[in-house]
Amino acid sequence: MKLIRNTLIAASLLAGLSSLSFAQMGPAAGGEHMAKMHEHMSQRHTQHLTELKTQLKLQGDQEAAWAAFAQAMQPGAHAPERFDRAALEKMSTPERLDQMQAQRAKMDAQMQKHVEATKVFYGVLSAEQKKVFDNETLRFMHGMRKGAPRHP
Repeated sequence: MKLIRNTLIAASLLAGLSSLSFAQMGPAAGGEHMAKMHEHMSQRHTQHLTELKTQLKLQGDQEAAWAAFAQAMQPGAHAPERFDRAALEKMSTPERLDQMQAQRAKMDAQMQKHVEATKVFYGVLSAEQKKVFDNETLRFMHGMRKGAPRHP
């Protein structure tokens, strides 16, 4: 049970961090290269969700739960704002720390939304589907340990 919880938390954290990365790497921040990277990552995320849905072989009564889960996992849906470097330079160290803490609280709240959406979706899966879901999220976590998600 602890493995499942850790797997789901890690998947949610990745989604949350992806949101933060997308917010920080938007087209204005890094030009055309960053825009292409953002688009590639977004496509890859969509492809991963599509592959997961196919592997789960969902039943009609599970579609609503899938839709809610997939929506909650969308990168950038609730991305924290990017730090304004000029504003940070004008702040004292305690003010910067407060700003960082507020940003962290937003990320934690987003992760909590990912965790809750995952738990709700996981609850409607059959035992066999749970095995598939667990294996896929574990495979994804193994890739995270090496610095990037593994894809087939």
